[in-house]
Amino acid sequence: MKKSLLFPLLALLVSLTGLACQTVSSATTPYGGVIRIGHNAPFTGAIPLVALSGREAIDLWLEEHNNQIELDGKVYRFEIIERDNQTSPEVAARITEELITEHDILAMIGPYASAQAIPAGEVANRLKTPMISPWSTNPNTTRNRPYVFRIPFLDDFQAEVIAYFLAEEQRVQNVAILYSEQSDYSRDIARFFRENAQASGMNIVFDESFDANDLVNISSHLERLAQTNAEVLFLPQYYNEVPIIVNQLAQIGWTGRVIGSDSWASTELLTACGINCEGFYFSTHWTPSNTSEPAQRFIKLYQARYNRLPDDLAALTWDAMEILALGLQNCGSLSGNLEQDRECLQQGLAAIDAFEGATGKMRFNEEGDPIKCVLLVRIESQQAQFYKQVCPR
Repeated sequence: MKKSLLFPLLALLVSLTGLACQTVSSATTPYGGVIRIGHNAPFTGAIPLVALSGREAIDLWLEEHNNQIELDGKVYRFEIIERDNQTSPEVAARITEELITEHDILAMIGPYASAQAIPAGEVANRLKTPMISPWSTNPNTTRNRPYVFRIPFLDDFQAEVIAYFLAEEQRVQNVAILYSEQSDYSRDIARFFRENAQASGMNIVFDESFDANDLVNISSHLERLAQTNAEVLFLPQYYNEVPIIVNQLAQIGWTGRVIGSDSWASTELLTACGINCEGFYFSTHWTPSNTSEPAQRFIKLYQARYNRLPDDLAALTWDAMEILALGLQNCGSLSGNLEQDRECLQQGLAAIDAFEGATGKMRFNEEGDPIKCVLLVRIESQQAQFYKQVCPR
């Protein structure tokens, strides 16, 4: 009888000892071994596909890395806290503060569009919490904000590339500009393009802004455009807006060409535009024809997981997660003091000198902006085909 009780007691003792060791181990790992990351994205509103592509890339990255990272001999898992900014600047700023002050995030991915990223970046920088925007190209997102970083190239450079391409390669003499005054992205890239077009010797024969909330009544602008001798229209609008405008241009019989910016990059645009966008060019960050090892690895993983090719938003968000992990590794270890660890991560991100990800090679300047190449693609048979790559001098 005594012997029969001995083994269960020993087994219980061993079990309790193991549990105690696990408890001590968990207790000695800051934050209980969980790193909280915010995801500030437009799941509703005008551009929900942006948020969905970002979510897919984050989920894929976590899956590929077993949702863990090792720092100073301690293993952490990630907890992603998603919030919908509704494509609203005010909501994006509000949920940034909520994620930082109420959910104790270490860092934040997003927002994506510049209209939301600029005000959210002000909050993140003020509260000294690292923020990485996968898609915002407006210089104001990161300007004088050491806690704000980005993955894409900037609007001033892509506008220069587009203007130079039209003037030098396409030999365009007369150009038109149509943009949304309410959009930080559209308004500012239009300004950069205007400056570069004039410097390249092109004549700006039409330059108007419109109300993006009233696309149905844009016809008066387009009729005035049709009365000019413009050869090409620069249209820096989002993928959901471009087909509406281009299709109306086709209806009034305008035979000129249209060129766009990185906001065009979406299969939705290619499908909705159809033949009316055939032969048009736009600038972008990504093409599946990229043959680099990081790009091809990402494409294979994405196709295996989602059974389709990734878009530029997915590739940019994948790189944002890669940069976040590299910043954490540069930080080295976490203390459990959130303010100190946010500062450590900021310094780790700022220390990244060069990186090659799915969207190409890049190096970072003192503003947290990557210096990287712009891709030009041409729409053929409702697909964006690689045309050329233009890199900073």
